[in-house]
Amino acid sequence: MPYRREIVRDGHPVLRKVAKKVHPEELTDPLFQQLIDDMYLTMYEAPGIGLAAPQVSVSKRVFVVDLQDGDDSHGPFEVINPKFTVTEGEVESSEGCLSVPAMIGELPRFERVTCVGIDRRGQKVEHSGTGLFARCLQHEMHHLDGTLYVDLAKDVRPVESDRPGSEGDRPGSEGDRPGSEGDRPGSEGDRAGSEGATPDADVDAMERGRGDAAVADRGDSSPVSA
Repeated sequence: MPYRREIVRDGHPVLRKVAKKVHPEELTDPLFQQLIDDMYLTMYEAPGIGLAAPQVSVSKRVFVVDLQDGDDSHGPFEVINPKFTVTEGEVESSEGCLSVPAMIGELPRFERVTCVGIDRRGQKVEHSGTGLFARCLQHEMHHLDGTLYVDLAKDVRPVESDRPGSEGDRPGSEGDRPGSEGDRPGSEGDRAGSEGATPDADVDAMERGRGDAAVADRGDSSPVSA
């Protein structure tokens, strides 16, 4: 039976460690399989679209993803010992994180990536994409390397300050809602298949919990493929 685990926040030392490689014999350990089950449940209940093991205090190289956008290639799936074999282009992303609640900031991400690794059964997996999906994979990979999006972002600010009619630097709410992982890169036309996104739409999506990384290309009016 899966259990919801506590999502640790920035300041916890596990988030700043390079996570340890998962060894083949661990895949048959019931405790490791339980970890993956718990991560899925924790991600969904956060709610988020991605979650890395360090976010639940386990320094192992594994993350789970599910954009929940109707595309089976976008999850649910886990990637163990992931690495990127393709990184192309660059986009600006607006992101939040369940481990840095109620904040948002902008940072560059690769436009297209291919991520390879193994699943919980030890089978090789490969996931390629652009848009929100690609940025979600990058956000989760950074967690495994001890990096948070705030380390790379500019203009990190409370989510509330982005809402229409806000009073400027008001403190954001205390829930794990600005995105996933999210770990859940927020909605931005990638999930809905729309023709782009506005900053206000990004923030609204983030506050609905659409991701550990709530992310969107700003000013990009072209369709986002995934």
